[in-house]
Amino acid sequence: MLRTGALIVAALILGCLLSDCSRRRAQTARHPAPDFALKDADGKVVHLSDYKGKVVLLDFWATWCGPCKIEIPWFIDFQRKYQDKGFVVLGVSMDDEGWQIVKPFLTNLKVNYRVVLGTDQTAQAYGGVDALPTTFLIDRDNKIAAVHVGLANRKDFQHDIEELLQGSVNASAGFGVPALFAGAR
Repeated sequence: MLRTGALIVAALILGCLLSDCSRRRAQTARHPAPDFALKDADGKVVHLSDYKGKVVLLDFWATWCGPCKIEIPWFIDFQRKYQDKGFVVLGVSMDDEGWQIVKPFLTNLKVNYRVVLGTDQTAQAYGGVDALPTTFLIDRDNKIAAVHVGLANRKDFQHDIEELLQGSVNASAGFGVPALFAGAR
């Protein structure tokens, strides 16, 4: 009986991983993405505002996060495919161990986009990032257009990115900004 219960739980988890288990939060209006000053692997300070005019995929992740390891190769592909169209991926590692663990991880996966070390303050500025991965899609005007919490569907990311790159006002219509950005919480 215990073995059957464990198999059911495992099947549910696997089903969640294979389907779209991310929560996309309802949007009423786009709100500015909070700026930050965080250091990259070379010790250079990176500001989100440095990327104004580009579509940004801002990914909060960690090396120990299983769903993050699934999404990161997608983000590598998106960076390669869309970088010439005004798109950039920016990773925010939430690893407590810092660069000692993050640098080898990035090298092993051949990550082709910039990664910074996040802080609790940065996570709070983005609505209290309490699950990893949490990924924000930010439009060219530096406004949050969509939020994916948990493992998302690659096709959803690709659709949202392409809509934002085309400058569609309705990108992610009906999805996106957490309630706190709309003034409710």
